[in-house]
Amino acid sequence: MRNEVLHGYLIHHRKYRERSHIVHLFTQEHGRVDGILRQTPPPQYQPITVQASGKSELKNFSKLEILNQPIFFHGDAFFSGFYLNEIILRLCPLEEAMVETFAQYHQTLNQLQNMATQADQNAFLRQILRQFEYALIEELGYPLDYSQDSMQNQILSNQRYQFQLTDGFIPVSHTASTVLTGEQILCMQYYEKGMDFNLEQLQLLTKLYRQMISALLGDRPLKSRQLWIQNAQSKIANR
Repeated sequence: MRNEVLHGYLIHHRKYRERSHIVHLFTQEHGRVDGILRQTPPPQYQPITVQASGKSELKNFSKLEILNQPIFFHGDAFFSGFYLNEIILRLCPLEEAMVETFAQYHQTLNQLQNMATQADQNAFLRQILRQFEYALIEELGYPLDYSQDSMQNQILSNQRYQFQLTDGFIPVSHTASTVLTGEQILCMQYYEKGMDFNLEQLQLLTKLYRQMISALLGDRPLKSRQLWIQNAQSKIANR
């Protein structure tokens, strides 16, 4: 890159020398871009523009501009934003445009700002997070075929299946917390991209995407998920 203006968001940063930071951005033009910023990093969740230059994986960032007023998330919205940034940092390849994921990220941040106005905040949160995960997983190269199993046979409503990232839906005879029924899987067969998921689809995708994302992450669990669970448990304990 040579003095290219990028539009995006700060995902993460850490101190680098006395007056510099290594920052990780999620950009409209090139997906995740890493670089050195020689000034105070911007707040997270704020749309920014920045000038990038350099041929190495660590670019030089300058002329940073924050485009909106500060955004502050609280409660579940805070943990949701943390979760979004963490999986982008962990799963998105470096300098590879992810146009649909970026658009969905931008939309999800806007939706999180309106969460307090929702009658059923839990249902609203599940919907917008699954929509983001749907875009991310598709663009990472893992689109799912909900009509066929790992052997290219039709999914049967009365059959049980175990999902594997590399193989898809594998027919099994046992039951376990990770096992899916054919009836559950088939509920996604007629889903139209861009529409809201219904309750049955949300139940399936919450379970399925957790398995997929855990497989992609490997042995390092998400800090955001751990903190979210701890926060929920502390709320119950303090009642």
